[in-house]
Amino acid sequence: MNIKDTIEKVPGGLMVVPLLLGATLNTIDQLHLPFTQSILKALGAAPTDEGFYEFLRIGGFAQELFKDSALVLIALFLFCVGSQMNLKVGGKALKKGVLLTGSKYLGGIAVGFTFAYFFDPISGLFGLSALAIIAGMTNSNSGMFAALTGKFGNRSDVGGLSILAINDGPFLTLVALGVLGTTFPFIAFIAVLLPIGIGMILGNLDPKIREFLKPGESITIPFFAFALGAGMDLSNFFNPDVLAGGLVLAILTFTVSGGLGILVFKLFKEKSFIAPISEASTAGNAAATPAAVAAAAAVAASSGAMTAAEFEAIQSIVPIATAQISISTITTSLLCPLGVILIDRYQRIRGIDGTREDLILGNTHKETEETFVKASNN
Repeated sequence: MNIKDTIEKVPGGLMVVPLLLGATLNTIDQLHLPFTQSILKALGAAPTDEGFYEFLRIGGFAQELFKDSALVLIALFLFCVGSQMNLKVGGKALKKGVLLTGSKYLGGIAVGFTFAYFFDPISGLFGLSALAIIAGMTNSNSGMFAALTGKFGNRSDVGGLSILAINDGPFLTLVALGVLGTTFPFIAFIAVLLPIGIGMILGNLDPKIREFLKPGESITIPFFAFALGAGMDLSNFFNPDVLAGGLVLAILTFTVSGGLGILVFKLFKEKSFIAPISEASTAGNAAATPAAVAAAAAVAASSGAMTAAEFEAIQSIVPIATAQISISTITTSLLCPLGVILIDRYQRIRGIDGTREDLILGNTHKETEETFVKASNN
């Protein structure tokens, strides 16, 4: 039936489609329709604390996997991601990875700082929170980066992914929120980041462990995405603030990340800008970051380092931030390939082949321009 191929045609499909499916089922659950209530009651389902019957809360393995598993599966996902963070990379790839990671991260927190200064950091302009901005802008789609640089870039572009992968997950977001004034004690960082650290150590100590855990990067995504969706109400997606906020976040991510990436590449004498445009996206797994931040906030609140009001404020924005990040994921997944195609055409007209380490095409500038004119006419 080609179910997987169909899902993957959707930008960020393995994350977005299960998330939307879970959100759809949970939305129906929250309507408490008499028809479903009667069926569940007749089947012997236990009522919720509010006295309703919900098919995502029937207990057993079903509820544990489809409703309550998000944090456990995200932790497993982070463990597997950490195992793939290979720090043994070539010099040029290392340079590009550092430039891309640094520019993307600094751009994200700069926008977050600015937003928090001028607007409400919890629910400001277009319903955006500082959490949604930083999580969405500092996490890039590694799969898309690998695909785009693999086709339009050179080996050192692709190799930069080894460093760029550091921005996967909640680590940089937690650091940025700490800088922005949200109190996270050291134990909260340890509690959330320990799976990444252990995975990274094991993956670098033993290549066989890295290879064994590699499938976990993708296998866990649809499962925790569904569980995240099962905690969301689709009415949030029809909230104009959520839709507008998600689109604004996508535009900010593409323009700021891509623009700063191109700028630092120019400063460090790089001539091809395939890699900066390739990383100007929001990762599909970034939608899990608000939940991870909320988990860290729970640790902070239990230790007394965060007030109950601060914790509740963070908890309240998780569903909206998750929805906005999902919208940004879809939008940037369309913008980045288009941007890479355009920048590749522009560079080739100028005699630069992004797939070559020496970057220079075999023909002259004029011949290159004539070739592209003929190709366009055909």
